[in-house]
Amino acid sequence: MRTFAQVSAADVALAGGKGANLGELVRAGLPVPPGVVLTTDAYAAFVAAAGLDVPALAARGAEAVQAAFRAAPVPGAVAAEIRAVYADLGAPPVAVRSSATAEDLADASFAGQQETMLDVRGEDALLDAVVRCWASLWSARAIDYRDRQGTALAAPDDVRLAVVIQRMVDAEASGVLFTAEPTTGRRDRVVVSAAWGLGESVVGGLVATDELVVDRATFAEVGRTVADKTEMTVSTGGGTAQVPVPADRRRAPVLDAAAVGELARLGVRADEHFGAPQDIEWVRADGAFALVQSRPITALPAPTAPPPETWPLPYPHGVYFRASIVEQMPSPLTPLFADLIGPAVTGSIRELLTQAMGRPVPEGDIAFPTINGYAYYFYRTRGLVSLTLRTPLAIRGLNRPEVRGGVRGWRERAHPSYAATVAAWAAEDLAALSSEELLDGVVALLRAGATYYTAVQSVIPLAATAEIAFAQFYERLVRRAGDPAAHVLLLGEDSEPLRAERALHALAMEAKASGMDDPAWRRRFREHLDRYGHTVFDLDFAVPTPADDPSTLLDAIRFQMSDQATDPAVRGDRLRAGRDARARAIRSRLGPVRRRVFDALLARARTLGPVREDALADVGLAWPLMHRMLRELGGRLPVGADDVFWLTEAELRTAIRGEPVDPPVAERRALRRGRALVSPPQMLPRGRWLTRLVGPFMPGADTPAGEELTGVPGSTGTVTATARVLRGPEDFGAMQPGEVLVARMTTPAWTPLFARAAAVVTDIGGPLSHSSIVAREYGIPAVLGTGSATDRLHTGDRVRVDGDTGTVRVLEDEA
Repeated sequence: MRTFAQVSAADVALAGGKGANLGELVRAGLPVPPGVVLTTDAYAAFVAAAGLDVPALAARGAEAVQAAFRAAPVPGAVAAEIRAVYADLGAPPVAVRSSATAEDLADASFAGQQETMLDVRGEDALLDAVVRCWASLWSARAIDYRDRQGTALAAPDDVRLAVVIQRMVDAEASGVLFTAEPTTGRRDRVVVSAAWGLGESVVGGLVATDELVVDRATFAEVGRTVADKTEMTVSTGGGTAQVPVPADRRRAPVLDAAAVGELARLGVRADEHFGAPQDIEWVRADGAFALVQSRPITALPAPTAPPPETWPLPYPHGVYFRASIVEQMPSPLTPLFADLIGPAVTGSIRELLTQAMGRPVPEGDIAFPTINGYAYYFYRTRGLVSLTLRTPLAIRGLNRPEVRGGVRGWRERAHPSYAATVAAWAAEDLAALSSEELLDGVVALLRAGATYYTAVQSVIPLAATAEIAFAQFYERLVRRAGDPAAHVLLLGEDSEPLRAERALHALAMEAKASGMDDPAWRRRFREHLDRYGHTVFDLDFAVPTPADDPSTLLDAIRFQMSDQATDPAVRGDRLRAGRDARARAIRSRLGPVRRRVFDALLARARTLGPVREDALADVGLAWPLMHRMLRELGGRLPVGADDVFWLTEAELRTAIRGEPVDPPVAERRALRRGRALVSPPQMLPRGRWLTRLVGPFMPGADTPAGEELTGVPGSTGTVTATARVLRGPEDFGAMQPGEVLVARMTTPAWTPLFARAAAVVTDIGGPLSHSSIVAREYGIPAVLGTGSATDRLHTGDRVRVDGDTGTVRVLEDEA
């Protein structure tokens, strides 16, 4: 038996988590009702004296263990010690709480898994309460929780129980205090829940509570919600009961502003003492506060700033839109990438347009700003009108030899030039380069990547117009009832994403035979990463590619090793056989003129579609190298390799010069998380005539709220399944076979997930986007460009995806 003052955080094995934490509160000089800890030695003595074989009893079920505990007497020496301590406390009403050795820890709270009893009076009742606490260690709920947390069931010596015996406070008010905001993770807020009466019903969520938010720096209230408190918990002279709250107190605030500030100060003192955000139970009697429990807040989300509510425009007299390269930047940009990508993109676009049109693009007509961290193209009104009028001239200019445009320009100039730039920097010894040279290399590679993407932008329209031309001709002059949709006749063409998928499947089959630890297999996997690992999830170079972090590919390989996966080569052969048979049947009924046109348009569409996919697949060639270079650079600086991406370019150059910088990295991370909670408008400003004119050509719509989401049909078919909202590669492992993949957009790096998906729904994209093309290859429905699917759909929703009408509906009765 030990008093609170005699235990500390070092005594968890003896006092349990709750008892040790109470000892720390006392050591910090915080108000704690007096009490003692009946140590785990007493529990061990009880088990030994009763001859309880806990593992054997547990094998018969939780009820068998608890029945055996309750039938066993407390050993005489232990009982005498409990009676003596109770007398020393003055034989008052006490609270008796469990304190397990695996309880109230930083990685698992075990809150509520064992017994707590209030208003315990008399020696016999106290002894019974202690045994009930010991027995609760083996309740079905506690066993299940420990099992899920990985705590061994068959080793009772590893999980023992102490018991806290504490003078009962007949509280007029009580509740819970969090020294960080539990829903957002904000560390600059203290959150208080308060109710009348005793606190157990507050912890159990049985009564309504006032909710109060306090600024941690000033201890001033920044939020208050007063509840209609209909019930409260009170002492009954040997237990507790729920009673109605008196009418005049139901809507009255439990704590005024001064009291909330006083309580918040106590909470912050506890937080600072433990060095981590705390979940604290408090009571108030006669105007004085006391703390009765404190535990670390487990599963606290990373700090997140409030999501933006307005979209301020940095430049007037123009239109902002998210399309083209921005489709591969679905999240708010990190500061360094935002600073470096803007000049790279605008420079490459202005260079290409100047060459194509034979005249320079005026400064300020094109920009690449961020709004709330999201990337946007900006075209000044006069520049956009001029560009639109000169589009025919620009298209002709793209085919001139000196312009890196069109398929030929991409194949003969843009791709070789980009690959050569990457190869030249890859040949450098990064450790031997100066910090300035590393940053210069990143800038050069990013500009090379942006220039390459701009060249790819001249390939995409050619592929799109080829597919549109074939589809229009086929739908208007060829198709009959019973004929397949136009896109079915385009399936099965090979492309880099599909070659990567087949290579991954081959690796899975080898792993199935030899195991993933086989040295030869690991060498082939590294070769796979060298060839295909540069595909990007997000063009922001802070986001690792598969070459940097192959965990998503390893997860895909494990799925391909399962019985649920199909061989992509077999699927491709089946698609080609089916489409060719249908094409032959259609050709056989056409006259010579229509057959020649049909053949020519079909061949062109089949040729250019894969070229577009091949071109897009290599956009990220420089990205693994840039990521490594920046981490090398960050590792040399005080900021470190992980945080270098959160500096601005100016801050990074200052740090390289050896001058001190103190960037608010934590605040910037929190700001980005808050911004990521909203879907950015596809076009700004809303409602202007220019946005209404250009809006129909955007890859996503700002759809109004309603029961049904509307987008663009991307792949035919209808599926009803469970939604899985994925924000990025960190969520890939959660995707289950047969779920609907919901994402802002997909890139070639997402292709392995399509093997598991029942359907695909995106915020951004159109009928010729990567999502659409791959969904067709897999034969699953796709609805694209909904604008807000990731906001309006939630993981677990039961949804019906109709790829023919481009609609997604949540089935409320099945959700």
